[in-house]
Amino acid sequence: MRVSFLALVAASCAVLAPTAYSAPRAEPAVREGLSEVWREGDVGAAELLARVRDCAPVSKGRYRSDAGAPATIPVCGTEEAVFWKADLDIDCDGRPGLHCNARTDPHFSDATAYPQSDGSPLDAESLPYIVVPVPSSLWDHRAHGVDGGAVAAVIHGDRVQYAVVGDTGPHDLIGEASYAAARALGIHPDPHGGGTDSEVTYIVFKDSRVKPIEDNAGAVLIGERLARQFVRGR
Repeated sequence: MRVSFLALVAASCAVLAPTAYSAPRAEPAVREGLSEVWREGDVGAAELLARVRDCAPVSKGRYRSDAGAPATIPVCGTEEAVFWKADLDIDCDGRPGLHCNARTDPHFSDATAYPQSDGSPLDAESLPYIVVPVPSSLWDHRAHGVDGGAVAAVIHGDRVQYAVVGDTGPHDLIGEASYAAARALGIHPDPHGGGTDSEVTYIVFKDSRVKPIEDNAGAVLIGERLARQFVRGR
């Protein structure tokens, strides 16, 4: 009877064991399946947009949305964040992949200004990140507590996507985010002809940082907390 009882217990454990590990396997979907991230949290797009309705400029001039476009976009600031309202061009730079490579993107670069923790470039296809202009006399993001890994809330329509500052762009242009960020916001992410000209709002929380920079789940957790504090005005 002792052997039969132990065998029964072992058989029961074998049946239950897979169930015990089923929940953690969903975590990569949060990190990689960026189409779902924008729905998490309790801070809505309308609340964030109401908080950035008024602009107190912190840049010394205005940016262009695209080369040749008029310079009409200021970087604005509050005590907690800097923000701007622009278009969204697709940044496919970083680790080459199926959608982001030299064949699909004529301006492709296999490097990003801020690498991931192992020293390799960021992956624009899987990591939501935004692009800030390189520091210049127009605006130096570093002077406002913004650097690589800083957490941003990106808003388009009724969608909110949390991202990190992952790359830098031309000194006079603003309004760019990764393939993954665009896809999560419901914007066509094709680097050749994708993006949107309609208004996208970028809110970057000062002195925030995700480590490692490629931890999207960490960016979501920090972003939700900071967004909640931001809309409450503290």
